[in-house]
Amino acid sequence: MGDVIVIGLGGMGSAAAYHLARRGWQVIGLERFTPAHNRGSSHGRSRIIRQAYFEDPAYVPLLLRAYELWQDLQRTSSEPLLTITGGLMIGRAESGVVRGALRSAQMHHLPHELLDAADIRRRFPPFNVGDDEVALYEARAGFLDPEATVRAHLDQAARHGADLHFDEPVTAWESTPGGGVRVTTPAGVYEAERAVIAPGAWAPRLLADLSLPLTVERQVLYWFEPVGGREPFSIGRFPIYIWEDARGDALYGFPAQGGPPGGVKVAFFYRGHPTDPDRVDRSVHPEEIAEMRTALAQRIPALNGPLVATDTCLYTLTPDHHFIIAPHPRAPQVIIASPCSGHGYKFASVIGEILADLAIDGSTSHSIALFDPARFRATDA
Repeated sequence: MGDVIVIGLGGMGSAAAYHLARRGWQVIGLERFTPAHNRGSSHGRSRIIRQAYFEDPAYVPLLLRAYELWQDLQRTSSEPLLTITGGLMIGRAESGVVRGALRSAQMHHLPHELLDAADIRRRFPPFNVGDDEVALYEARAGFLDPEATVRAHLDQAARHGADLHFDEPVTAWESTPGGGVRVTTPAGVYEAERAVIAPGAWAPRLLADLSLPLTVERQVLYWFEPVGGREPFSIGRFPIYIWEDARGDALYGFPAQGGPPGGVKVAFFYRGHPTDPDRVDRSVHPEEIAEMRTALAQRIPALNGPLVATDTCLYTLTPDHHFIIAPHPRAPQVIIASPCSGHGYKFASVIGEILADLAIDGSTSHSIALFDPARFRATDA
């Protein structure tokens, strides 16, 4: 087998390193920070996973495979990776969240329930839904622990022989005359037959030659201690949810997980500000907290208790919010992956498989036409 360099060992890169090493390839992994760090997009103790995908039904087959791969990975780990809680997509019947989730569920024959406002209030009392709001309930929805899953992929990659380097940022890469790849870091120069570039928020820099229309945004995560205790928010009683209001703004959240930092996690979906990933404002400001408290007071009043923790993370967005996964148009031995767009983590297991397919075979049996960067017409130079 040949050599492959994986640049970036977050959610997608760690999965790619695992799948490549598992298939017998000699993997060199390069990460600018420590394992399972909190400087990018793969942290915060929970990421939603769901199958009735409102964004586009084309994602559903990938999700079904992702679930299988997460369950396979769970068998190698002593940490809980995937927790099934059930999930609600809430909004007016015509909202994108509800309408899109229903479309995917019906097209792919996914088990689901449609709940009216009275049903939601009876089954999930913390939600203060309006009389004109409904929800699609999906029993198979839940959450992943991003730090634990990154660690599990890295541990398995190393077990299969991957040579993983941390605190070693990539400063440059180039094709070699023989059709390979040369990668430069402050510690040295590495050469390999092929490469996978999965740099998350650093994609605009490492893929600058493609002039891709990528935007990096700072997002804020919050953990509140519920008024009256966590029991109504416990796993088994409270689901994951995405809740779109009449203006199209969305709130999402989780059950109480236990352990640090405590509280119950909630955040706004796509309400961030452009940032430089090396100069992110990691402070959470009073006006941001006030904005979240206003939303909670209206929608989930029992969650509007003491604020116990905050954090920031990064979304790397394409204009259409679909992923980018493809061979580099001018260096096909290099596979590029900047797939998050704020909803990618749940796919990390199957994206790792796809990246390994592309690096080894130049193709994959998975349908990824939606993710071709040629749709932006920015690579014709």
